[in-house]
Amino acid sequence: MKLLIVEDGIKTGDYLKQGLTESGYIVDLARDGLDGLHYALTESYDLIILDVMLPKLDGWSILKTVRTVNKDLPILLLSAKDQVADRVQGLDLGADDYLVKPFDFTELLARIRTLLRRINNNTHESDVLTIADLQLDMKRRYVLRGDKHILLTPKEFTLLELFMRRQGEVLSRSLIASQVWDMNFDSNTNIIDVAMRRLRAKIDDDYDVKLIQTMRGMGYVLEGPNYDKKTI
Repeated sequence: MKLLIVEDGIKTGDYLKQGLTESGYIVDLARDGLDGLHYALTESYDLIILDVMLPKLDGWSILKTVRTVNKDLPILLLSAKDQVADRVQGLDLGADDYLVKPFDFTELLARIRTLLRRINNNTHESDVLTIADLQLDMKRRYVLRGDKHILLTPKEFTLLELFMRRQGEVLSRSLIASQVWDMNFDSNTNIIDVAMRRLRAKIDDDYDVKLIQTMRGMGYVLEGPNYDKKTI
């Protein structure tokens, strides 16, 4: 699942991004309203966590604009504005939930899960991503290859989710680094290749059909058994 946080508070934004990343989500963070709106309109997200008081463009304006183009995207307002009138305004403008700062992180996680579950139920989306005989259950955080349960670390689960959501697409090392590790790719580090070797060992090594392939000079791809591109 991919989330967008729009939060100008340095400590709060970093805390949210770290906590949600460690919880298995792919997270983008915008520090002001204009960047937040740009992300929201140009990228695909499963949920947005939106502050109200933001520099350059406030959260109310972002909420109204996003709702004109996407009525179903879950949006959770996270704000120090704690008056009833503020909560009513946010909900009337189209927010799905409103959480007042300071907040408990476990409550935030629970609200995120509720919103994602609600939108999945409404759209009849499956909680299970599947390719060939590999299944990834988002709700139960469970991975199967055939009838074998595969144990993944939270980071490996996030990495596999990224590939399964973009199956058939060659993902560069720089994209993987930014989406899973939240860092700019350093050509001198082998963290991506090491992580991919470990994931492949769990997903592919015991099976005749290999799902994860390396594309020379390009990156990696997850594809089914009819894969016919040049690989190594």
